[in-house]
Amino acid sequence: MELIKEGKLILEKDWVNNINILEKEVKEVIKGKEKAVKIVKSDFVKAVNDSFPDEKFGILFSGGIDSTLIAFLAKKAGKDFVCYSVGLKRSDELKGADDLFWSKKIAKEYGFDLKVVELGVEGFEKIIEKVTKILGEPDVVKIGVGVALYPGMEKAKKDGLKYIYSGLGSEEIFAGYQRHEESKDINKECWNGLKKMWGRDFTRDTLLAEKLGLTLKIPFLDKKLIVTAMGVDSSLKMNAEYKKLILRYVAEEVGLKKEFCWRKKKAAQYGSKADKVIAKLTKKKGFKLKKDYVKSLLV
Repeated sequence: MELIKEGKLILEKDWVNNINILEKEVKEVIKGKEKAVKIVKSDFVKAVNDSFPDEKFGILFSGGIDSTLIAFLAKKAGKDFVCYSVGLKRSDELKGADDLFWSKKIAKEYGFDLKVVELGVEGFEKIIEKVTKILGEPDVVKIGVGVALYPGMEKAKKDGLKYIYSGLGSEEIFAGYQRHEESKDINKECWNGLKKMWGRDFTRDTLLAEKLGLTLKIPFLDKKLIVTAMGVDSSLKMNAEYKKLILRYVAEEVGLKKEFCWRKKKAAQYGSKADKVIAKLTKKKGFKLKKDYVKSLLV
């Protein structure tokens, strides 16, 4: 779905209106694993493949199922791309980022061109300051996620790339959050989450990409894919053990190793350890709350 028009992020009311229109297009509930996997796989693969530009591009790569699937399909399509993974490096004091471990493992398995941005606490501190100033608001979650993304974007820019891929949207259409798990109506919560993406996600990711002159590519928010995914019965989206269940089945169908299909991944700010660093710096700088620390960076 088009988020940028004439160089600017579309208005929130236009985004919400687009989602309301798509919601009305869902005519039936897709039940049965075999049928759902077949339909979702077809529309997902088409959405991703149709989005690929004719030139070299980058993928924000965490080693989670979303970015891994994009890279896997890009490899199968013979595309020229680079994966960028960001995380905290291991030290005597802090454990290294889980996302870096998995990114390296998956890239080695499939021969992806991977560039790792491994940062210490001081390196992360500079990125935290930079991202906070770009976003201009003391939102700890937004900043934490942004800090996990921005170094990869910077690296892509330095490499001369114009396009950078993100797995954004997958959590909403396939039910990947705890609030989906806690909801009485999973698909209704998915629709609510989609409508809230403008203020929660787009004002962060598009702003960071725009700052570097990059175009953000988000294939999980393809219109046809949204309608298809939102037509899938909620029982196929999560069970007692896994979220984004149907996407994991699809990943198996396209040929991804089971080990990677069923990895349980933490959110970007946790998998990269960005949130851990924010907490450490909060204490180091003499603040009680993380929001107070990041607010001090805007002064």
